[in-house]
Formats: sequence, C-alpha cells, structure tokens
Amino acid sequence: MRARETAAAMGLAARVDERLRECDFGRWTGLRFQQLLFKEPRKLVSWMRDPSSAPHGGESIPQVLARVAAWIDDRGRDPGHTVAVTHASVIRAAIVHVIQAQLSSFWRIDVVPLSQTDLRTNGRRWVLRAMGPIVASKGPGSAASVW
Repeated sequence: MRARETAAAMGLAARVDERLRECDFGRWTGLRFQQLLFKEPRKLVSWMRDPSSAPHGGESIPQVLARVAAWIDDRGRDPGHTVAVTHASVIRAAIVHVIQAQLSSFWRIDVVPLSQTDLRTNGRRWVLRAMGPIVASKGPGSAASVW
C-alpha cells in the first residue's frame, strides 16, 4: 500500500511486482525496532549478526536478496529506464546484489524514506550510480514497479 500510494503521488502508472515486496518479518510484522528490542532482544541481535537466520519466522535476508536479484537481472534485458518504488529492505538487497557485497553489508546500508537509488547497467554489469533525495520527474510514458 505504501509503495502504491507513493508511486501515485509521483504521478507514476504502477504495477505490482511480487519480487519487490517488503521482507516478510513473520511475527515481527508491524512492530517497531524499539518494541522488538524490548520483546525479543536476543533474537533481534542474533538476526542482525546473522542475516541468514529468520528468528521471526518470516523471510531470511538471503531469500529477499534472491528475489530482488532475479528482478534486477530481468531488468538488465529491458530497454530504457524503470522506476521501482519499494521498501528499504528491497533497496538494501538491490545494492548488495549490484555491488556484489557480502551479506553482512545489508545492515550497513541506510535507506531513508522518499530517497532514490540509481542503479545502471550497460547490459553486462550493474553499477550503483548514486543515492540521495528523490528528484520528482513526471514525463510521458513514466512507469513504476511496486509492491
């Protein structure tokens, strides 16, 4: 819902792509970080130290990374530009995939709300071009993939 509303506010014609959905946080869904720190501090810390675990009963970070990587790899075959309006976990996974970083880097990427991350490909390899504040652009044929 958040991503669809953001795309609409940007004037983008959006379609949902399941691979860009937020991480499934299992029983932690809807809880704030401070609540988790109080409710399950050991499990939260262990998850952040070992992103391959899923103490919340939902998705592990490697699972998120795999579906996001598949989406990115598909985009490498598309002509033109794609705007994806999505969630911080998806953007972190995209960056980790593109720069071929270690899984532990996932938690070291700070993605702020309403920011943009510019990933580029020449058809053979991807690069992280920039991260920063969002730049509004409404043009003919603008489209977005969202969850």
